[in-house]
Amino acid sequence: MAFSNKFDEASGPSFSRVRVGKAATLDLLGARATPWRSLLILLVLAAVVFAAALLTGSSGIGVRAALAALAGSGDETTRNVLLVVRLPRVLAAFGVGSLLALSGVLLQALFRNPLADPYVLGVSGGAAVGALLAMMAGAAALLVQSAAVAGALAAVALVYLLARGGGTSRLLLTGVVLASACGALVSVLLALADSSRVRGMVFWLAGDLEWAVQPWLSAGAALLAVALAIALARPLNVLAAGELRARTVGLTLEGWRTGLFIACATLTALAVVSAGTVGFVGLITPHAVRLTFRTSDHRLVAPAAALSGGMLLAAADLVARTIAAPRQLPVGAIMALVGAPLFMILLRQRRYAAGHEPARRRYPACVS
Repeated sequence: MAFSNKFDEASGPSFSRVRVGKAATLDLLGARATPWRSLLILLVLAAVVFAAALLTGSSGIGVRAALAALAGSGDETTRNVLLVVRLPRVLAAFGVGSLLALSGVLLQALFRNPLADPYVLGVSGGAAVGALLAMMAGAAALLVQSAAVAGALAAVALVYLLARGGGTSRLLLTGVVLASACGALVSVLLALADSSRVRGMVFWLAGDLEWAVQPWLSAGAALLAVALAIALARPLNVLAAGELRARTVGLTLEGWRTGLFIACATLTALAVVSAGTVGFVGLITPHAVRLTFRTSDHRLVAPAAALSGGMLLAAADLVARTIAAPRQLPVGAIMALVGAPLFMILLRQRRYAAGHEPARRRYPACVS
């Protein structure tokens, strides 16, 4: 018995440490598995929204008839409506929403500012000025898009040249000033435009997916951007942690700042060319993802934001197509009506979480 007691005394703490270690390991695995499970749920929700946007609309085609047409046994006209009209629009919505959301994620990591938005760089303003000038000249859709690209690139070059060597804050302020100047130019162009062209200009400015003549381009660009963001997640995490941390680990801040600025401008320009100016997607999506997933790790934030942005814009486009049928509303207007109160709700939840969660949960580690 004496031997047994000594054995128990010697082995008890050891077994206790083993049990604690196993419990900690299981908790850690559960914590790591939860965000990926949430990402899987988000993927399922995105598939549901995609199917709903494809199968419903303002043409009066029922869900059963739409499914039969997709299966090859339905009416040919119904099949054309689904595959020629709705499918490109849904793909464009997912592509544009993903591009704007990813641009918002990159900008907020670059500026470390929760109010950073894809349109803060003046890219959309430059694209709007170029597109409206082409519309006033009576150009075709392809030339209007080319003019929008030229305007976006000119705005990017101007912001970069004016803010060169001034750091992140100077870049942000220059973009804000240029965006305001472009807004004034847009007002002047609308006042000078012929009344027969004003409606098309207003729809383009409010956001309209009918301009997306190449939806596969925006969708493919979004997939490529997600892959690159995941591959560059570690440097993005370091940049989001602050300039001191970035310099400590040896990141070249000027090079990364320039690269991210060009990448954000490119993503925003592609989105603007495809759908006009659609706001709030790049602003609210990163906040919603970080609050939901409780992490700032860009390995999760980037794909989740892309899915959420595409799903959000596709849902807004579905509402724009059906709420006033047979008329179609600008998707950008619907997005603004939904995005403004949603952003206020997110801000309230963020303030509540910051005041009630422990410090280790309030500031999750993002450098890995």
